[in-house]
Amino acid sequence: MTDAQVSQFLTDLRDAMGRLEGLPMPTICAIDGPALGGGLEMAMACDLRVASSTVEKIGLPETGLGIIPGAGGTQRAARLLGQSKAKDLIFTGRLLTASQALEWGLVDYVSDSGTTAFDKALSLAIMIARNAPLAVRAAKHAISRAEDLPLEAGLDFERATYNLLIPSSDRLEALQAFREKRRPIFKGE
Repeated sequence: MTDAQVSQFLTDLRDAMGRLEGLPMPTICAIDGPALGGGLEMAMACDLRVASSTVEKIGLPETGLGIIPGAGGTQRAARLLGQSKAKDLIFTGRLLTASQALEWGLVDYVSDSGTTAFDKALSLAIMIARNAPLAVRAAKHAISRAEDLPLEAGLDFERATYNLLIPSSDRLEALQAFREKRRPIFKGE
């Protein structure tokens, strides 16, 4: 690619990762094979990451190619891992196994032996889907703002987000289901 094409590619990639990260619903990445460079950057743009126990290569090896992660990897890694671990991962270009990535906090789950990351991701999605859709969406929105706001402002934002749920049909359904000792049937209303 020409320099101009590289620049446009990085702009488009950054936009795509931002759109993925900004989706209002939870996103779960299933890593059933190597996640290197842009693949890991995409995974870090998701809310949760699940790796197969058999995965041997997870990392950001760009410095070995004379570049740096260019789709938000430096920023998302620092926010996810802390600066020291992000620097270690990126400066060295080291590749982690699934279990090492779990220890580092780069992935949230590792699938059990004999199952795939997709299987584990699907079970997580089912657990999430049992909850009120409006509440899950509101929780994601409030949590996502936490890094941007001082604590008091974050608490105010949380309260304002909570208040939007009070008149929802799903909240009223949950209260009724609790009284009737049954699972609520949420409609996202």
